[in-house]
Amino acid sequence: MKTAILGPAQRAEALARMAERELDILVVGAGVVGAGTALDAATRGLSTGLVEARDWASGTSSRSSKLIHGGLRYLEMLDFALVREALKERGLLLERLAPHLVKPVPFLYPLQRKGWERWYAGSGVALYDAMSVSSGHGRGLPVHRHLSHKRALQVAPCLKKDALVGALQYYDAQMDDARYVATMVRTAAAYGAQVANRARVVGFLREGERVVGVRVEDVEGGGDYEIRAQQIVNATGVWTDDTQALIGERGQFHVRASKGIHLVVPKDRIHSTTGLILRTEKSVLFVIPWGRHWIVGTTDTDWDLDKAHPAASSADIDYLLEHVNDVLATPLTRDDVEGVYAGLRPLLAGESDATSKLSREHTVAHPVPGLVVVAGGKYTTYRVMAKDAVDEAVHALDQRVADCVTEDVPLVGAEGYRALWNARARIAARTGLHVARIEHLLNRYGSLTEELLELVVADPSLGEPLAHADDYLRAEAVYACTHEGARHLDDVLTRRTRISIETFDRGTRSAREVAELIAPALGWDSDQVEKEIAHYQKRVEAERESQRQPDDLTADAARLGAPDIVPL
Repeated sequence: MKTAILGPAQRAEALARMAERELDILVVGAGVVGAGTALDAATRGLSTGLVEARDWASGTSSRSSKLIHGGLRYLEMLDFALVREALKERGLLLERLAPHLVKPVPFLYPLQRKGWERWYAGSGVALYDAMSVSSGHGRGLPVHRHLSHKRALQVAPCLKKDALVGALQYYDAQMDDARYVATMVRTAAAYGAQVANRARVVGFLREGERVVGVRVEDVEGGGDYEIRAQQIVNATGVWTDDTQALIGERGQFHVRASKGIHLVVPKDRIHSTTGLILRTEKSVLFVIPWGRHWIVGTTDTDWDLDKAHPAASSADIDYLLEHVNDVLATPLTRDDVEGVYAGLRPLLAGESDATSKLSREHTVAHPVPGLVVVAGGKYTTYRVMAKDAVDEAVHALDQRVADCVTEDVPLVGAEGYRALWNARARIAARTGLHVARIEHLLNRYGSLTEELLELVVADPSLGEPLAHADDYLRAEAVYACTHEGARHLDDVLTRRTRISIETFDRGTRSAREVAELIAPALGWDSDQVEKEIAHYQKRVEAERESQRQPDDLTADAARLGAPDIVPL
C-alpha cells in the first residue's frame, strides 16, 4: 500500500477532486469519529471525502486524557456491554491496529479502608481483566495485582503514608490522541479517501427534502466548493447541533458539552513508577505517565460557551490541585504546572442535570434523506461508532457494499513496526542518532520513521533537536507540514507535537525556530512567519490570562481575546 502524503499540494488536489464528481460518502468533521468513518467507508471500496473546518483533531480529539480504556468506573454503573465493547477495542488497538501508537500503562488504585474495599474493588478489577481476556484481544496486558501498604509505597513513594492502607494495580493503555487521528486520516487517504482540513462546511445542498451535498469554504486558499455525495455523515462532535442547524434540522437528539481540564507537570514532581487513579466526590482523577511528564485530570462540568476554545479557569486548576494533593506527600503548586488544556466531551443529553450522569453511549440517526448523524460515545470505541455510521449510510446507497473490515486494517506505520523496534540499535548506528531518538520516532511514527530519516539524510541539520523543546527533532516539524497536513504554527506546536503543554514557556520560545523551519514547506514569506509567531504568542497569552480568571464566564472572555489565525 502506498503511503499518502498530506502536503499543501495534496490538499488543494483533494478539494478539487471532491468537487469534480459525486462521492458515495462525504464525512464532515475530522475528529477521531470522523476520521474513523472516512477510513471505514474507504476500506469498503466507497468513494469517500473528509472535510474539517480547522485541523485534524483540533476539537475534543486532541484534548482527552490520552487513554484507551474499557471504562473501569462503568462497571460500577453495571454498564457491562459498554465495558466489554471498549475492552475489545483496546485489545485490537494494542495488538493489531496501532501497536506503534497505543501502549500499556499501569495504574495504582489506593485503598483507604481495610477489609470490604479490597474485596469490592478487587472484584471489579478482576472482572475487568476477565472481560478483557474473554474478548479475545486482552492477553497482551498484565493482570491486576494486590499490593500491601508497604509495597504500594515502594511502587509510588509520592503517596502520603496515611492516604492508603494498601492498593490495587491494573493496566490500561494510552496514546497521543491528536497523533492517532492524524495517522488515521493518512490511512484513510492511503485507501483512496480525499481529505482536506481548513475546509469549512457553510451550508447544505438540497433537492426537495433530500440532502445531496455541502457548500465548503476553503479557509486557506479562499473560494467555495460544492461537494456532492449520495450520503453525508455529520461527525462533528460537540458541534453536532450547530451543523444540524445549517439545514434547519435540530436532529433527533441533543448533544451537550462537558468540560474536562488537565494539568501537565514534570516527571520529577511526582515520584512514582505507576500512574494513579483516585476517587473524588464527583468522578475519578487520573495521574497519567506522559513521557517526561505527568498528566493530571480531569474535571467534569457543564459548558455552554465557546466550543472552539474551551477555557480552563483558576477554579478548575485549584480543583485538580486540591484533589491530587489529598494523597501526595509533596503537594503540587501552581509553579509546578507546565501546561493546561481543556476539552469538551460530546454527551448525549438525558434527563439528569449532572454531566457525569449523561450517556457515554453513541447514537446514529438518519434525520433526513441523505444525511446521517453520529454522536456521543468515547474515544476508545471510535471504530464501532464509525462502523455503525457507515452501516446506516450504505442502507440508502443503490449498490452492494462490503461489510466493515477495519478490525483487520492496521493504521499506517503499524506494519513492520515491531521488526524496526527490534532493529532500533542498528538503525541508530546507521543514522548517527542516539537509540533513544529512534525509539521516540518509532513510538510516534512506527515504520513511517524511515520517511523522517530520509529528511535527515537530505538535510543533516534536521537531525538536531529543537533548541527549546529537545524531545523533538527539527525534522518532525518539517514532516508535520510536508506529510501530515499541518497548515499553521499552532498545528505543529499543539497537535503534531505537544510542545504547547510540555514546556513551561508553552512553546513560545520554540515558535520562531519552528516557524522558520516550516515556512519553505508552506510557501510562507517573512511577513507570514511573523504573523504566525505573533498569533501563537497571543494565543498563549490569552490562555494564561483565562487560567487566572475565577470562573467559566471570565475565563471564556479572556481566551477569546486571541482570534484564530487567518492566512494572508
